[in-house]
Amino acid sequence: MPDFAWDDLRFFLSVAETGQLTTAARRLRTSHVTVSRRIDRLERALGLRLFERNPKGYELTSHGRSLIVSAQGMAAQADQLHADLAGEEPLQQGLMRIATPEGFGSYFSQCMLPAFVAQFPGIALELIALPQIISLSRRETEMSITLDPVKASTFISEKLTDYTLGVFGAPSYLAQAAPIRTRADLLDHPFGGYIEDMIYAPGLDYLGDVHPRLRPSFKSSSIFNQQAAAQEGLVLCVLPHFIGSRDPRLQPVLGDVVRLRRSYWLNCHRDVHAAPREQAVRRFLFAQIAHHAPVLHRPTLPLTE
Repeated sequence: MPDFAWDDLRFFLSVAETGQLTTAARRLRTSHVTVSRRIDRLERALGLRLFERNPKGYELTSHGRSLIVSAQGMAAQADQLHADLAGEEPLQQGLMRIATPEGFGSYFSQCMLPAFVAQFPGIALELIALPQIISLSRRETEMSITLDPVKASTFISEKLTDYTLGVFGAPSYLAQAAPIRTRADLLDHPFGGYIEDMIYAPGLDYLGDVHPRLRPSFKSSSIFNQQAAAQEGLVLCVLPHFIGSRDPRLQPVLGDVVRLRRSYWLNCHRDVHAAPREQAVRRFLFAQIAHHAPVLHRPTLPLTE
């Protein structure tokens, strides 16, 4: 069997993260021919097929998905060793994927991304706003933000923040609709909500917490479709305050009565959690959350859990 070359793992990781020889070659500052040769050599050395080649690019096989966990851990340890020996700042470079719920992802892009780009100019960020399609065990992201902690022992989950939600509607609708003075009055109004069998986290099942008999007349797997329907005066809907309160086309409904609370959790695989880059991004996220706390946490009165 050909000798195994540890350096070939760099090429493997780059192709695994980008799915393209040419993109990986640009990141590694080499040619796509060299990248292809290194991948072929690694597969021969291991006696395993790591990628399926197709017109769309390179997709990991089951063997490749198994290897990526170890390879990323080794890369993180190498970065840490390099930084420790050289006395350098954390190596804040390369591609980073972060999966988030779409609501948080939108807020991040609008309110935190400029600071991220300024602090980490060397990181190419991929923000994946559909965490239900991401396999954490296969290490398809470096970090994820979820509504519940990840239970697997191979992950470290930390509460990133609590946030609050309320009912919102269009002023035009509320001006002509029946008055809403109590939770029971909400039963006389159309609501938007999630499609039940597509709710990927229990925390997204809001309507039962507003009133146990509420049933949505319009359903969507996207919070922004629900928001759009509310903007048009077609329904009321539950939105995080960091979305609803910032929307001039909506106003809160029963704001002193209906207040829900949920949490976001930051998850990272144990073998890269201590890596300089991941730690730097982790510190950035917690600092940004602290800065944006007034928007995320409003209102401050007792909340419905």
